Amino acid sequence: MTAKKPRPAASQNLRRAELLLRVSREVAALDSLDDVLRAIVEIAARETDAERGTLFLNDARTGELYSRIGHGAGFREIRLLNSTGIAGHVFGTGEGMVVPDAYADPRFNSAVDEQTGFVTKCIVCAPIRTARGEIVGALQVLNKRQGEFTDEDLRFLEAVATQTAITLQSMQFAERMNEARKQEMRFLELVSDVTSDIDLGTMLTKVVGEAARMLEADRATLFLHDEKTDELFSRVVMGDAMGEIRLPSHVGIAGAVFTKGQTINIPHAYADLRFSPAFDKKSGYFTRSILCVPIVNKAGRVIGVTQVLNKRGGPFREEDEARLKAFTAQLAISLENAKLFDDVQNIKNYNESMLQSMSNGVVTLNEEERIVTCNSAGLAILRTTTEEILDHDVREYFTGANAWVVERIKVVEETLDPDITMDAELTLGTERVSVNLTVLPLMSVEEKGTRKKLGSLVMIEDISSEKRMKSTMSRYMDPVLADRLLADGEELLGGKSVTATVLFSDVRGFTGITEELGAQGTVSLLNEYFTVMVDCITKQGGMLDKFIGDAIMAAFGLPVPHDDDEDRAVRAAISMVTELRRWNAQRAGSGRKPVDIGIGLNTDVVVSGNIGSPKRMDYTIIGDGVNLASRLESACKQYAARILISENTYRKLRGTYRVREVDRVVVKGKHEPVSIFEVLDYHTDETFPNLLEAVNYFKGGLSYYRKANWDEAVKCFTEARVLNPHDELSGIYLERCAALKASPPGTEWDGVWVMKSK
Repeated sequence: MTAKKPRPAASQNLRRAELLLRVSREVAALDSLDDVLRAIVEIAARETDAERGTLFLNDARTGELYSRIGHGAGFREIRLLNSTGIAGHVFGTGEGMVVPDAYADPRFNSAVDEQTGFVTKCIVCAPIRTARGEIVGALQVLNKRQGEFTDEDLRFLEAVATQTAITLQSMQFAERMNEARKQEMRFLELVSDVTSDIDLGTMLTKVVGEAARMLEADRATLFLHDEKTDELFSRVVMGDAMGEIRLPSHVGIAGAVFTKGQTINIPHAYADLRFSPAFDKKSGYFTRSILCVPIVNKAGRVIGVTQVLNKRGGPFREEDEARLKAFTAQLAISLENAKLFDDVQNIKNYNESMLQSMSNGVVTLNEEERIVTCNSAGLAILRTTTEEILDHDVREYFTGANAWVVERIKVVEETLDPDITMDAELTLGTERVSVNLTVLPLMSVEEKGTRKKLGSLVMIEDISSEKRMKSTMSRYMDPVLADRLLADGEELLGGKSVTATVLFSDVRGFTGITEELGAQGTVSLLNEYFTVMVDCITKQGGMLDKFIGDAIMAAFGLPVPHDDDEDRAVRAAISMVTELRRWNAQRAGSGRKPVDIGIGLNTDVVVSGNIGSPKRMDYTIIGDGVNLASRLESACKQYAARILISENTYRKLRGTYRVREVDRVVVKGKHEPVSIFEVLDYHTDETFPNLLEAVNYFKGGLSYYRKANWDEAVKCFTEARVLNPHDELSGIYLERCAALKASPPGTEWDGVWVMKSK
């Protein structure tokens, strides 16, 4: 075969000059960056006799070189750091280079070959430099078909790169502008779509979904502030069907953003002390990065926060912060309106549910004295149906022996004062029902404080024999138990094995109090104290089992179980300590000494039933689960705690609480150890400063303690005491560590503490 004769240099240069002019014209006539890239690469590869070529442009936002065209491999985007590979070296130094053996060059990055299956042998690469000298990318060709790449090939690539640099930069800028415009249009469409929905649940679902999609995050959560409870709540968590989540408005990253009104961007969640991993542990999710921004209304008030987690490809950038802030700013008014609508709907539903759940009958009349509503209890008491009573004139319905009801309504209409008739009688067919009847005027407040009459409300309380019996029984037992006993009779009296959460509480130093106050003073104190404590228990649906001197025993899950009895018990305990603090403040104002308590909680299978003699019965619960709750209440003194819960209760909690593990103990009378935890939610910043940080140090100290690493444990417990000098539990462990270090426990040490007393 005869070798081709090389072209004369002058002719070659002239041809390439003409080619460069044609390249400029062709490139300038193309409409898209993809077409420009394809044209330049094809010409460069053809003129240098290369198997394929690639043109990389720099993405200043991500610090990457990207290419969308690989000659011979079709359309595909390739991205790599602008400091890696041959292209990265040329881009960084601004100097072109010829690489005769790619794999022998340490700067060569073989990752693209591994992805595409192509084998790179030799490379020539030139920087793309603008007229101002700015380097915006690199142009390279691979694998010379015949012979080796020469400096002439490099000069040609440099000429092509320089000739097309301005067009490339303009196209890149135009593409970014076009993409930005598309994003803005999508943003406006998104805001329009989201704000068109007034239903809060639907709106929140759209917001978290779009926020996560817009920022390329794994999931998102939107928390709104509930002013009544001072909590942040969310009904939607993208990625989890969690139901409604509620947490105090100052807790966690969301609480910090809401409280301070400032954005928090955390690239590594577990390296930030403000992050609490409790939710990750409960859900199994792993949080890497967090971006949380406040939602501020037009008045400048923070009404909630939007939080996105785990951006794909790295941490959240400033651009993400700006977009999320703009997004939430546009949504603030609509969110407030949706929340207001939701509140109104909740109030309406609450009022309707309240009326329907009331045991007393409620009948409302309009201004024309026609009956507008009657709840379920009213229908039952009056032995009637909605068709027979609604939209009837009250004077036509209450007739004959019942005409006295109309007379009482007329009195209220004339005086606009409530009227109460005690122990009256209604004749309903052949039956006579004893009732207490209350008539109230329904009024609306107009402008300037004037009132307008809307109608009347009639409340009917059935006080027949069963009502009288229940009223009497409720004085001596829990009202819920009285209801069940009246409803179920002897079916409730037998023994049953049920799962319940038992609560024990006890007054500290009660013997000294009785000696100081005397008999009458002690009884008066206990009556006040029990009134406050029992109200906290019953509000959470707990059953008061009994008073044992100054102690209280209660159960949650009896006689009516709930799905969240453990949470109800914990909330009741927190409320008891909180309300006790308020009560003590009142006592201090009148010069009386404060009262302190300890509370123990345990969840277990217990035996419930009516226990006693035929003449005197007591509905109560017994079993090891009860005993452990009692032991935990006593252990509060040993661990300087107010609320201790067992691991049985802790594992079943659905809500999020500020809890720390206290110890693994073997209680008196048992052989198996059990973990116990302290609930800290009743604390304020004053009573427990730096709570999260102190608890984290305590947790670390406990871990070292169980490994018999006394020195490291002492360091952690000491740090916890520095953050909160009043943390007696850390002090207790410091004493333990000193004693155990002086007298090591031996190789059998497992960190379990044996309680010697009850």
